[in-house]
Amino acid sequence: MTTLSSSQEILPPPSERKTLQGWLLKNLFGSVADTILTILAGSFLIWLIYVIIKWILVTAKWAAVSDNLQLYMKGQYPGSADWRIWTLMILLGLLSGLAWGIYLKRAEAVGWVLLIVVLILAFWMTILHRAAWWKLVAVDVVAIAGYFLGKQFPEKLKRPTYILMLLYMPLVILMIRGFGEGGFMPLVTTNLWGGLLLSLLLAIFGIVFSFPIGVLLALGRQSKLPALKTLSVLYIELIRGVPLVTLLFMGQLMLPFFLPQGISIDRVIRAVVAIIMFAAAYMAENVRGGLQSIPKGQGEAADALGLSGYQKMTFIILPQALRAVIPVLVGQFIGLFKDTSLVALVGLLDLVGISRSVLANADYIGRQLEVFAFIALIYWVFSYGMSYSSSRLETALGVGER
Repeated sequence: MTTLSSSQEILPPPSERKTLQGWLLKNLFGSVADTILTILAGSFLIWLIYVIIKWILVTAKWAAVSDNLQLYMKGQYPGSADWRIWTLMILLGLLSGLAWGIYLKRAEAVGWVLLIVVLILAFWMTILHRAAWWKLVAVDVVAIAGYFLGKQFPEKLKRPTYILMLLYMPLVILMIRGFGEGGFMPLVTTNLWGGLLLSLLLAIFGIVFSFPIGVLLALGRQSKLPALKTLSVLYIELIRGVPLVTLLFMGQLMLPFFLPQGISIDRVIRAVVAIIMFAAAYMAENVRGGLQSIPKGQGEAADALGLSGYQKMTFIILPQALRAVIPVLVGQFIGLFKDTSLVALVGLLDLVGISRSVLANADYIGRQLEVFAFIALIYWVFSYGMSYSSSRLETALGVGER
């Protein structure tokens, strides 16, 4: 005679098992109060969806967006150099597809959803008679091809994909900026960069460079060397006590007064440096929190194994600390991406700056809701993408699990 080892082996009633009826009874209609709340909430949700769809399809006038789509995407970047942006997008699609096929165990539904969204955008551009629709389709096709290649040859393509990822950002700057007055890729000055192109470049460089600086500052604040610790603390506390917009104004308006005559620094570079300085200080505190969460026994075990201080920090302490603060770091990255909109206050034409210039046109007076709904959607898509990637990384690394 066998006995049940735990209550988990007892099956629930059929109405509560994993069926649609069971889920509805358990979560939405479990009691009279739950039923009333479900009906009220459902009615409100249906009404809200109806109002939003009606506004999008009937009430809203999207001319302010459709007529200026090129401005929103790339500012005044010359049309003759558009091939550089599309080449980079196709390469990004290939890298994304390869990484998707190599590193993910299964085909994520969100990946296919993003591909479908790109096809919808291509269809929309066809309706608007935009010639770029086929280029969006090409990005999708290359991404899907990369996915199947990564799935078929994961070991052979893992190293080349990693190298291409490291080289991608330098290639972006080389191709977007160009070099020389003529030739294959003539120089495009940063005053012509704008829209989503500028917002993404500011965010990416802010994230990429603030991360190692923040880690070094966190290690400096934990250091036993008084001079190094004092300098790290002073920098972190000083920068964290100043709003980002103040640093941006100092970089754009005050820095030129301290430079020798005849020497000037590009406005975009000044904005990038201000963003990196600001983000690095907050990054340092987040990483320091991760370092303090590691038990002392980890360091003592490393000492017992005869590891040097560098080896102990690089291979034992720091990987565990960064793993523990992944949600906080990604939250900061999302905040930093949205904070790039502040550069519009110092005259740079990012997404918000372009929106303000479009709304200044007499033809689009009163179209603020449509314009800001559009750029809000753009910010949400990228922010959600980072959030989703973070959750997948946490799952893969087992963050929060013992």
